[in-house]
Amino acid sequence: MTVSEQARALLSRRGFVTAAGATGMAAALAGGELAGAATAGASGPPGLPYPESQAAALRLLLQGNARWARGRARHPHQSVAWRHHVAGHQEPFATVVSCIDSRVPPELVFDRGLGDLFVIRTGAQALDNLVVLGSVEFGPHGYPSSRLIFVLGHGRCGAVTAAIEAIQSGQPAPGHIQAVVNALRPAYHVAVRQPGDLADNMIRAQTRLTVQRLKRDPLLRKLIVTDGLMIVGGHYNLDTGLVRLIA
Repeated sequence: MTVSEQARALLSRRGFVTAAGATGMAAALAGGELAGAATAGASGPPGLPYPESQAAALRLLLQGNARWARGRARHPHQSVAWRHHVAGHQEPFATVVSCIDSRVPPELVFDRGLGDLFVIRTGAQALDNLVVLGSVEFGPHGYPSSRLIFVLGHGRCGAVTAAIEAIQSGQPAPGHIQAVVNALRPAYHVAVRQPGDLADNMIRAQTRLTVQRLKRDPLLRKLIVTDGLMIVGGHYNLDTGLVRLIA
């Protein structure tokens, strides 16, 4: 069973997937609060529910995205009281690996706030060095509350477009931008063999390859086996605001 199938199965067993085919999983999760979750801030100011499982964490992200897409964001955990509440501790429930694109800030896309997410952002969510991988490992390794990694790609990715131009022209990108191009080459070689739009195919391939690489990471692989760490990939539509699971 693939990670995407596992995620859908976990969600479906709790009755949350009813219309994912036509409108996307995020839209299917639009209604209702998170069932079976512990209330955040039990010893502090109230907030939206925190999840008690990996599947619940995924539901919570997609429910927040559905609110964002509909223009009904709640902006949880962004008050002065909450800032003081989390100043001395943190219990993020997920790690998001995303692009640096200014139009795709994970806290807004998933309608979350302070202390909710570890966020690692690189061009086209590329994992080109050990510092980036170590940063991704940090959350689930050090914080029992964080047992979900969400790799978030998006449409019209400038890093992917620049990589395609550099690869096809044979002209190196300036400065250290070439390192991003090199990291995206595997996705290019996957996408160039597929029908349809090269850039869109490459964006999706990059998300899936990033998920696969994280699953092979020795420390994360151990956490998958011992602690049930879930790693999934999604694609963000800049026009609709919706995130759809693709890996």
